[in-house]
Amino acid sequence: MMTLHPVVAKVTDRIVQRSKDSRAAYLDLIARQRDAGLNRPQLSCGNLAHGFAASGEDKAVLRGGKAMNIGIITAYNDMLSAHQPYGRYPEQIKLFAREKGATAQVAGGVPAMCDGVTQGQDSMELSLFSRDTIAMATAVGLSHAMFESTLLLGICDKIVPGLLIGSLRFGHLPTILIPAGPMPSGLANKEKVRIRQLYAEGKVGRDELLESESASYHSAGTCTFYGTANSNQMMMEMMGLHMPGSSFVLPGTKLRQELTRAAVHRATEIGWDGDDYRPLGRCVDEKAIVNAIVGLLATGGSTNHVIHLPAIARAAGVQIDWDDMDELSRVVPLIASVYPNGAGDVNYFHAAGGMPYVIKELVGAGLAHGDILTVYGDGLGEGAREPFMDGETLRWKPAPEVSGDDTMLRPVSAPFQPEGGLRLLGGNLGRGTIKVSAVDKSRWTIEAPCRVFSDQNEVLAAFKAGELERDVVVVVRFQGPAANGMPELHKLTPPLGVLQDRGFKVALVTDGRMSGASGKVPAAIHVSPEAKLGGALAKLRDGDVVRVCAETGTLDTVVNPEEWAAREHAVAPAETMGVGRELFALMRHHSDPAERGGSAMLAAAGL
Repeated sequence: MMTLHPVVAKVTDRIVQRSKDSRAAYLDLIARQRDAGLNRPQLSCGNLAHGFAASGEDKAVLRGGKAMNIGIITAYNDMLSAHQPYGRYPEQIKLFAREKGATAQVAGGVPAMCDGVTQGQDSMELSLFSRDTIAMATAVGLSHAMFESTLLLGICDKIVPGLLIGSLRFGHLPTILIPAGPMPSGLANKEKVRIRQLYAEGKVGRDELLESESASYHSAGTCTFYGTANSNQMMMEMMGLHMPGSSFVLPGTKLRQELTRAAVHRATEIGWDGDDYRPLGRCVDEKAIVNAIVGLLATGGSTNHVIHLPAIARAAGVQIDWDDMDELSRVVPLIASVYPNGAGDVNYFHAAGGMPYVIKELVGAGLAHGDILTVYGDGLGEGAREPFMDGETLRWKPAPEVSGDDTMLRPVSAPFQPEGGLRLLGGNLGRGTIKVSAVDKSRWTIEAPCRVFSDQNEVLAAFKAGELERDVVVVVRFQGPAANGMPELHKLTPPLGVLQDRGFKVALVTDGRMSGASGKVPAAIHVSPEAKLGGALAKLRDGDVVRVCAETGTLDTVVNPEEWAAREHAVAPAETMGVGRELFALMRHHSDPAERGGSAMLAAAGL
C-alpha cells in the first residue's frame, strides 16, 4: 500500500480531532454494554423462556445458553424488488448457523420504502424520515438482548443507513450486512431516458412509457442504475462490512447463496463469544467513514449520502461535514462511469472488475485507509478480492489488475475526471451541494433569471404550458426536512433535461433532494438553511438572476444588497395531511439541518 494521500490524512485527522469527545463517549458506551450492559446471561428465566418459546428445533441449544445466537434484522417485503429475494434468507441463515453449532432468530423487521414507487408522489414526503423509523425499529429488535452478533438484511435508499444507525447504538455486537444482488440488466438506459423525455414532451403516451419502464425494472433484485441503493452497497464494501465482492452478485445463483453462507459462518467467528471479536462500533470509525466518502466520490455515487453519511457517522460518535467531503472531492479521481454517469449499469460495472477493482485502486493509491477493522480480515486490502465458485466451493481471487472495460472502470492513473463527483456550493443563497460527475463541463456554470416554485408539480405545469422555454434557474423551495420531509425531486429530471437538450441554459436550485439517479442537469441541492427556517431561498422572486457555479463553488443571487436586505421572506405553504404525513410532524418540527443528516431523532438524542 502506498503512503496515505496527504489530503486524505489531513481530513481524517481533522475529523478525529473534531470527534474526540463524542467518539470517546461512544466507545465508552459500547464497552459498558459489552461488559455490564443487558445481555442473555442476565435475562431472567421468564425472559429467556419467552425468547426461545417458538424456536423449534433450536430450542434445546438456546435453552442450554452455550451456543452463539445471531440476531437477524430484515427489511424484507415482496413489493420492493431489491428486497423480495430476502424472503427465504432467514430459513437459510438458520441452517447455515447450525453448521457452526450456532442458532439464529429474526430479531425484528423494519419498514422498507421503495422510492421508485413513491417517486413524485405525496408519500415521498415520508421517505427521508423512514430512515430514522428504520433505525428505531432496528433498536427495538436488538433490545431483546438475546444475541451475540447481528446480520442485517437490507439494500435500498434509507434502509441501509437506518439499519446501520440503529445497529451502531448496539455497537458492541459484531454485525455483517448481507446483500441480495441486482436484477439482470434490462432495457438499455439510453433508450429508457429517450422514452421518458418523449413522454415529458407529450410525444409518446402512458402505454409506451409503462412498457419502457417495465423493461427496465423487470424482475427481483436491486434496480441496476447507480443510485442510492447501489451506492449503499459500494459504501458497505468500502467500510469492510460486506463479505468481499458480494454487492453485485445476481440473486438466485449458487454464488449468491454461498456468499450468504460465508457471512453467517463469519458472524459466528467474530461474534461476542467467537475467537475473533469484532464489534460494529469498532469497525465503523473515522477511517471507515472517510473510506465511504472516498468511495462515493471515486464512483460518482448518490447525492443522498451527503445527508446519510453524517447521520451514520454521528451514530458512531464521529462528526463530519460537507467541507470534509468537498476537500476530499478535490483529490479523489472519478474512476467509475456507471449510469446515470455513464452508459452501462452496475452489472457491467461488476463484470469490469467492480468493487474489488475499485478497492484495489483506492487503497493502492493511498486514497483509502487500508488499516480499518473489517468483518472479514486484516484490513480493507483483503476486500480487493473477487468471489467465485470452484465446483461446489466458494473461493476468492485477487481483483483484476486491469479493468475489463475502460468505459466503465479506469485506474487512478487514468481517471474519467481528476476530481470526485461532488462539490460544495456557498453564497448569499446558502450552502448546498452539486453532483457534477454526469454534468458536461460546459454546464458547470449557469447564470440566468430564476423562476420560483414551492411545489414540483408547479414546475411540471409551467413546463407543459411552455413557460420555461428560455435560459432559466428553476428554484423549488420549501422542500427541506422541516418543511415537508425533504422529498426527492427526481420527477423534474426529464422536463429539465428536455429544456437543456433544446439548447437552453438550465439549472435547479432547491432545499430538497434529488434522487441518486440525478444526472446531466446541474442541480444545487440540500440548500441550507432551508426556506422554511428562514433560509435565503425564501427571499427570491421570479426574475432574480441566480448564479450556480461548480467551478468556483458559488451559489448567489445578483440583487441590490439594500433591496435584498429589505425583502421579506415568503410564507411557507401550510402543512398537508394524507398518506400518513401528519404522523411525521414531530420529525419535521425538530429535524436538524441537511448537513447534520436531517434527523430529529439524532438531534433529540444529543448525538
